[in-house]
Amino acid sequence: MVAALVAPIALYGCGGDGGNGGVATLTWYTNPDNGGQATLARQCSEASGGAYKIETQVLPNEADAQREQLVRRLAAQDSSIDLMSLDPPFVAEFANAGYLLPITDEADVATFTEGVLDGPLETAYWDGQLVAPPFWANTQLLWYRKSVAEAAGVDPTAPGFTWDQMIATAEDQGKRIGVQGRRYEGYMVWINALVVSGGGTILEHADRGADATPSMASPAGDAAADIVGRLGRSSAAPADIATAGEEEARSVFQSDNGSFMVNWPYVYNAAQESVAAGAIDQSVLDDIGWAPYPQVSTDEPSAPPLGGIDLAIGNFTKNPHEAVDAAKCITSVESNIQYMLEAGNPAARSAAYDDPDVIAAYPMATLIRDSIAHAGPRPITPYYGDVSTSVQRTWHPARNVTSPDTPEAADEYMSEVLHGERLL
Repeated sequence: MVAALVAPIALYGCGGDGGNGGVATLTWYTNPDNGGQATLARQCSEASGGAYKIETQVLPNEADAQREQLVRRLAAQDSSIDLMSLDPPFVAEFANAGYLLPITDEADVATFTEGVLDGPLETAYWDGQLVAPPFWANTQLLWYRKSVAEAAGVDPTAPGFTWDQMIATAEDQGKRIGVQGRRYEGYMVWINALVVSGGGTILEHADRGADATPSMASPAGDAAADIVGRLGRSSAAPADIATAGEEEARSVFQSDNGSFMVNWPYVYNAAQESVAAGAIDQSVLDDIGWAPYPQVSTDEPSAPPLGGIDLAIGNFTKNPHEAVDAAKCITSVESNIQYMLEAGNPAARSAAYDDPDVIAAYPMATLIRDSIAHAGPRPITPYYGDVSTSVQRTWHPARNVTSPDTPEAADEYMSEVLHGERLL
């Protein structure tokens, strides 16, 4: 699965390709958003004073499809990929295959990492080198309907609020809980957060690649399976839990049957937009509260999901110097603030959360920053795609998940895949 290592391009070699009247043209492959990355591309191009021009190409919507398209191009040593918005779980795979240009200059490393929150920074390195500076970060919060919590006499913001307590509350109130239960990366995000919140890990010695040790068959894995299975079979589960993604979870949460939801911070802006469009009443928005990600047990702090996008430079670019300079502009504090306000995606740099406009737009800004700081990354391994798919297949659908059977089945399946004894 992992291609042979390709020697990195010298960081400050020859100048740009000069294909635009001496101006280096950089192509930035972006994940879909509302146009915020295209805006940054234009602004950073203008700020370069003619040193480079950034053009954007939008990747597919799903993270798995984004990975597939980039891998195909980079495996063919496509020099048109100057910059890429890369989902953090895929950084190790791409770097190990020699697809990413390492940042080796100490001053550049300092520029890219100063003030970046620990969670996203952990995903930016491979084999001791900075290979994908964090662009923006993400995490999930617990969103709740204030009216439901008040009627049940519970406080989701209180320390020790657990998944079991949340499920019981929704059951007692005849309400539904929004989660991401479809067989896709969002489901893996939920499962990983539960395992890590229970003090465990999906994969031990992840940096050993195919020789890593699947470790879901553990007390933490069993606790995660108990929660997933309980909700899957509960009256609090939405009818579409087996096919639900972020938007389906948001729809359930904003309905009359909504009670709780785990989801990314974009949902707050989305709810405001729904009010403006007349899709939901203002009373629904006013009823939305937020709290830290629920705990697996009262004696173990939660480890919320870690998401976001890292900004990597293609190792086959003809414009390494200009690509590094462009990446500095795109990942700056100022760009973090603008992108958070425009696209609704949280910043990777801590200072952005102190900006008055960010605080005004996100009343929960401090909670988002704290959640990112305490978030647990998915396994950092060059075989992440195999690991994630193994977990998704053995843990889906949620209603069939049981302990210890499901974690044990996942470990066996994952081990066979990693050792080439089973095909995905």
